[in-house]
Amino acid sequence: MNLELEATKKNNIWELADLPNRENKIRVKWVYKTKHNENGEVDKYKARLVTKGYAQQHRVDYTEVFTHMACLDTI
Repeated sequence: MNLELEATKKNNIWELADLPNRENKIRVKWVYKTKHNENGEVDKYKARLVTKGYAQQHRVDYTEVFTHMACLDTI
């Protein structure tokens, strides 16, 4: 998680902004995955920060969709 957060900060992928009045917060969660190599050994651990989009309503909570799709290997 720390490596993922540091990579997003270092590359200026997002910026913190104030929530406009009368807007709902969208909660987030961390998704973890363990990658294995062809021998079945642990190759690396991955962590992604994702939004809980199922709690949103179109035209109420959002009208456009933006997504963060950078991973540490890509950067």
